[in-house]
Amino acid sequence: MKLIEVFAGWIKAFAYESQRLFYFSLKMIASLFGRPFYASETLEQMYLIGVGSLFFVMLTGISAGQAMAVQFSNELADFGSKGYLGRVMAIAIIRELGPVLAGLMVAARVASGITAELGSMKSSNQIDALIAFGINPVKKLAAPRLIALIIMVPVLTILCDVISLLGGWIIAIFIAHITSTTYWVAVKERLIFGNLFIGLAKPVVFALIIAFISCYKGFTAEGGTKGVGKATTDSVVLTSITILVSNFVVTKVVFSLIKGYL
Repeated sequence: MKLIEVFAGWIKAFAYESQRLFYFSLKMIASLFGRPFYASETLEQMYLIGVGSLFFVMLTGISAGQAMAVQFSNELADFGSKGYLGRVMAIAIIRELGPVLAGLMVAARVASGITAELGSMKSSNQIDALIAFGINPVKKLAAPRLIALIIMVPVLTILCDVISLLGGWIIAIFIAHITSTTYWVAVKERLIFGNLFIGLAKPVVFALIIAFISCYKGFTAEGGTKGVGKATTDSVVLTSITILVSNFVVTKVVFSLIKGYL
């Protein structure tokens, strides 16, 4: 009975937090409309998120792309089909690897920073000061981060796709012994609407997840510095798990909608 009570309490707390997160997400979306527009804060966040995450995303992309190319080339060689390496790489990277890797890297780096920054402002009563001056803190602090993430996560995903394909090209030339023409022609064959749509739809969803969860955890952090630390950890864990779960959901939904374009 005690175990059941603990489990029921956990479910109740999860439902309550989910409800609060949902309403906070609606507030963030509503804050995008109407004046004032904080353009300078948005540009600053775009720089911090995009340029700040560029090195990590590109390093992860080229490493993962080369590793996948080595494994795919070995498997395709058994069937005498190494010429299809570019097709397989394009499908795997554009549909799956690029969006997920970029989303997880941005979540690990940016979600923690957003939560820690907003949580520190809350614990030091800076958010209360904004309210006292008649400034909407969600519009001032959360909306610029949401816009920046929606713009920069797809851009970082595209860069991750490109660098991963370049990593696969290096493996194709020096290890699989495939000509550049064979590799890039095969890649081009899979640059079709369906694959590109999936590859760009996922990062937008991931950007919303990162923005909603990290800002919510920052605005609701309690307990001083210890509470901010816990909120930061929870933010990274929740965004990473939600990205992985939503990746399957988005893939299933999009596949059912654009099946004829794949």
